Formats: sequence, C-alpha cells, structure tokens
Amino acid sequence: MTAGGSERTEALLSALDKATDVAVGRLDVDSLLDDLLDQVTALLDSDTAAVLLLDERAGQLVARAARGVEVEVRHGVRIPVGVGFAGRIAASRRPLRLERVDATTVANPLLWQRGIRSMLGVPLQAGARLLGVLHVGARSGRRFDDDDVALLEAIASRIAGAVERREQAVQEVTARVLQRSLLPAAVPTCPGLEFAARYVPAERGGVGGDWYDAFVLDDGTLWLTLGDVAGHGLEASVIMGRLRSTLRAYALEHDDRAEVLTRADRKLQRFEPGDIATVLAAVAPPPYRCFRLASAGHLPPVLAAPDLPAVLVDGALGPPLGVPAPSPRTATAVELPPGAVLLGYTDGLVERRSTRLDLRLERLRSLVRAIHPEAVCHDVMSGLVGDEVNADDIALLALRRSSTGTRRRG
Repeated sequence: MTAGGSERTEALLSALDKATDVAVGRLDVDSLLDDLLDQVTALLDSDTAAVLLLDERAGQLVARAARGVEVEVRHGVRIPVGVGFAGRIAASRRPLRLERVDATTVANPLLWQRGIRSMLGVPLQAGARLLGVLHVGARSGRRFDDDDVALLEAIASRIAGAVERREQAVQEVTARVLQRSLLPAAVPTCPGLEFAARYVPAERGGVGGDWYDAFVLDDGTLWLTLGDVAGHGLEASVIMGRLRSTLRAYALEHDDRAEVLTRADRKLQRFEPGDIATVLAAVAPPPYRCFRLASAGHLPPVLAAPDLPAVLVDGALGPPLGVPAPSPRTATAVELPPGAVLLGYTDGLVERRSTRLDLRLERLRSLVRAIHPEAVCHDVMSGLVGDEVNADDIALLALRRSSTGTRRRG
C-alpha cells in the first residue's frame, strides 16, 4: 500500500469511526449496519458487502444487512457455522479469500447468481465473542490482497464494537419494557386480604428475569408466584415471560401447585434446555386461612403472626426448574392466622457477595412484622437495600390476612 493510499485509508477509517459513534446512539442494529455498509463498499472498492450475525442457539449465521446482494436479507438466508464461505470463516475465526465463487466454495447460490467472482470475508468479534461475519465481493474478478484483508479486519473491528454497544442498549430497553409489561396491572381483590408488591430493576448489571404474579381463578382460589430466571438481559426476560405464562396456563388445569411446577419444569427442560429458574408458588382457596407452598429452589418466604417473632417457612423445597428432580415435587401447608403477614421475595433482596446469605436472611426475618403489607415492603427495602445501588432485580410480594374479613384492595 502506497503512502498516499495509507493516508487515504486512515482518513476513511477515521470518517467511519465518527459515523459509527453518531449512528450507534440513534439507530437500531439493522439500520446501523445498513448505514455502515455503504461506507464499507467505498472503503474496499467492492460491488457487494454483507453482514451475517450469529444465532448462537441455532448455530447459524443470519443475513442481517447487505449492499449489492440485498436479496440475502430479503430471503432470510441462514448459513450453518462451518458450511460454505461464511460458515468456514465463523468456524475458524480467520479471514478467507475466494477467487472462484460457485457451488463448490459458497453455500448461498444467490452470490454466484448475482455475478460475484471474488470474495473476501472476516469474522466479526467483540473480544472473544463471535458476533458474525463481514464479507465483500467483486464482480470484476479482481483479487483481494493482504492490504485488503488488513483493511477489512480494521473495519470489522469497528463494526463489531458498534453492533455490540447498540445491541446491548436496544436489548436493555426492550428487556425493561417487556419485564414491566408482564407484571400484574394490579394485585387481585380478595375478601379479608391486603396486598402490596414491589418490582425494582437493577441499576447495574443488566435487567434480570425476576417477576411476581398474583391472580384468582373462577372458584376464588388465589395463586401467588415469584420467580427468578438465571442470567440477565433480554433472553432472561423472554424466558421469564414464557415461564410466567406457562404457570398461569397450568394453574387453570391443575389445582396441585407441585404438579404445576413439575409440568412447568418439564416444559422448560424440553423447550429451553440449559435455562434455570427458581419459583415459589403459594395457593389458597377462600377464606385464605391455609396456603399450600411449593418451591423450586426458591428462597423461603417469611411468615409473621401478631405478637410472635417472624419465621422463615422451610419445607417442600425442590431443585430449580431446569434441573432434574430426583423425586416428585411436594407442597407444604402454612396456616395464616388473622393479622398474619406472608412475604415472598427474589434473591436480589438478600444476596450480596460481601455478606453471608444466612446473615442477610436473619436480617430480613427480623424486619418483617404483622403490619400492613405496604409498611412491610417499606421496612424491608429500607433495612436491606437502603441507599445502595441495586446490582440485581428485586421483586417483593406481601399479603396480610385481616382479622375483620372485610374486602380490601392492595
């Protein structure tokens, strides 16, 4: 590469950096890629350019943006990792050049049908994470040389960074909207019960998969569930939404809360292999004097009766959903005397790396009293969270059985 060519390349890369910085803040991922590929074809003097992003679950590359071969995106082209030109680049994570584009070298017939005669591709990587593949093509049959490889790698590095930053930002917003949309619009109205609930998203570390739910069946049976899907981000929120809907659907068919957890576990293991979630289910028919509790790896709820110390309710603890259960899941009965409070929560409330869990649970137990559920939530959040920055989502669901039996709304 000549000195003049090097200066021009640096100037173009600098312009790409500036354009990327501007685009990242205002475009979704697909629009961002479309915007950047216009500049890629100019930088490489190529006829085509395309980005295929990795679908990790499917082990495939998916065409997301293209110039000169837009039909790849319109047809929803998917290439298995290890297969064809792009697939080999993804598998090896190394650049690849082609001087013959046909069925023997490329998996996608659209490329040679469009007259492309030579190609160059490089992996898109953000650190050790493979995001996809960037490739360019020429109809003139010109050969891409080592300087072209170095330039495309430099471009790919910038595009990968921009895609990762924008994808994270978009997923964070989407996950928050999804998670909030799946929380109950209001807690149910049940004779003789008062409710309060909290959902507080993490301030750092990404949105998690925490939720609470409360609903009443046609016969008046009250279902309370809390859960936490392992992991953070959009995927955890999506799994959370599916699991919450699954629990609701099975609750309509089965009055045995242990059986509901068993069936939800079977579905999760079958259709979301590798995902894990903890769930607490508490179920009571009118007049809500006795709750049946079943837990899939969830932390124990707290029960506080008037004039008695609060206790952690142990029992009926099985493994988390997504983990094979060595024995059938069971439920345990918990009496709720007049004026008593039952509090469920997710682990973001009590788990801290700097403090032993048993000490935090004891602190929680000492904070829960047989008072109005709103006051319980206030005391618990003040005593265990205070002014600290939340590194994990927190969900709380509290109820109190009144002594009057009057109808109240939480």
